[in-house]
Amino acid sequence: MDISINLIIIAIISAVSIFAFSRPDVMGKLQFNAWQIVHRREYYRVLSYGLVHGSWIHLFINMFVLWMFGSPIERLWGSSRFAAFYAFCIVGVGVIQLLLSATGLVADRPSLGASGGVFAILLAFGMTFPNQIVVLLFPPIPMKAKYFVIFVGALELLAGVLGTQEGVANFAHLAGIVLGFIFITLFGRNPGERNNG
Repeated sequence: MDISINLIIIAIISAVSIFAFSRPDVMGKLQFNAWQIVHRREYYRVLSYGLVHGSWIHLFINMFVLWMFGSPIERLWGSSRFAAFYAFCIVGVGVIQLLLSATGLVADRPSLGASGGVFAILLAFGMTFPNQIVVLLFPPIPMKAKYFVIFVGALELLAGVLGTQEGVANFAHLAGIVLGFIFITLFGRNPGERNNG
């Protein structure tokens, strides 16, 4: 029996987040902080920010979506490719946040959560299973996965441009979508498929 990398990722993120809820020092040491990365060379933060979450609801939503949409992707792609995809997107989002903070395009604020990787997983699901019906929770509207991803991406872009969600790293979510697209474009949607041109 193969062990699911997705479930291992969910277990690690959940354990670290729950531990950090009661330890502000740990939360502060793991969250993304551009100043700490640049001036104190704490480069690990471009990955560790994805291990901690700001609240129980933040953790639950991200882990639920990761389980729901990541599990079929891992079954199709295999554990190694799934892990590579997720790591590429989480670290890539951290690097993009660092660049955006360094150039002043976004405020240099600490951030945390696996949402960038989760948005990449949503994109992978929408590209791999475009006609699969998914249902929104609020309101409960069924739609094809490809339209769901477009809808969610458009909402994130709008919220990021308008700045309507204080404390939410909308551009990090969008970076996850873009990085997911880049990975899939380079390596294909399905095992054995690779884009060579």
